[in-house]
Amino acid sequence: MTEVIQALKKELPEPKWHSVSGCVNILNNKENLNTIFQKFKGVAWIDCRYFFTNRPINKGNGDLSVDYFRKRELPKGRKRCPEEYLQKLELRKYAFNTAKTYISLFEDFINHFKEADPLELDENDIRVYLQGHVQKGKSNSYLNQAVNAIKFYYEVVLEMPNRIYAIERPIKEKKLPKVLAKDKILKMIAGTYNIKHRCIIALLYSAGLRRGELLALQISDIDSSRMLIKVSGGKGGKDRYTLLSSKLLDELRKYYKKYRPKKYLFEGEEGGKYSTRSVAAIVDRAAKRAMVNMRETPHMLRHSFATHLLEAGRGGVPHRFTIYPDTLGTWFQ
Repeated sequence: MTEVIQALKKELPEPKWHSVSGCVNILNNKENLNTIFQKFKGVAWIDCRYFFTNRPINKGNGDLSVDYFRKRELPKGRKRCPEEYLQKLELRKYAFNTAKTYISLFEDFINHFKEADPLELDENDIRVYLQGHVQKGKSNSYLNQAVNAIKFYYEVVLEMPNRIYAIERPIKEKKLPKVLAKDKILKMIAGTYNIKHRCIIALLYSAGLRRGELLALQISDIDSSRMLIKVSGGKGGKDRYTLLSSKLLDELRKYYKKYRPKKYLFEGEEGGKYSTRSVAAIVDRAAKRAMVNMRETPHMLRHSFATHLLEAGRGGVPHRFTIYPDTLGTWFQ
């Protein structure tokens, strides 16, 4: 075996003996790494720890706990996501929804090859697995997420960079987001008589907020002196300011006097953040009352906000600090 390895080393691109390290060196680039994997596949284990430094930890997310996935009961014979996979997700502070998706998809992968060790699988095995999902009609988004979940195991958990670098990905779909007409949204707001629920719908739309951003809002984030809303830790861990209309401010003051939240702008009955399911249910009920045909979601309100700004010739969703008080209809003046 030693003779085979020595022969393969000589076939590497421009190998040079390094007297200090006592080994053969080649230039560290993507092409040479792929060559190493191809040359030594099935012959030797490649230790990749020194090829790349670890990527930075996600700074925008809070501490992640995936204990539920450790403790949950699984059907008899079903493989569980490896502990080192869960640990790496926690250490890198992945968003919970991303972690949940990765764990689910990776468990599907390892249970597809129930009798095989993941280290024994190669790129062709992964292609066949993905091809099966294509034949089942899975979406491009699902396939890309599956690739990401598998790559995370080999390239991040096992530190084997570019292990599945050559795996094909589906072409990214470019679909226009679903939006609602302004009059429909105004009907949704006007038809919501619970002031807390009305403020939630109005904020999602008039401030262009994501559901998680809405739920993370604290009382101190409402800046009535400058008519701004501070959005902390948005997508990618970025902070920004977005608009606050005078009409909505009046509604928020009425809401505050009635509910007296302690920390978060919207809190559950026992305090703490309001639940994501409750927000979805509020928007869904408001859509039905307004006789909106398409299935309404909180994120659709954000898309509608951005589209209405574009239609008014005002650009897209505010990135840092922008106010568009005249584009959102009389309710928000």
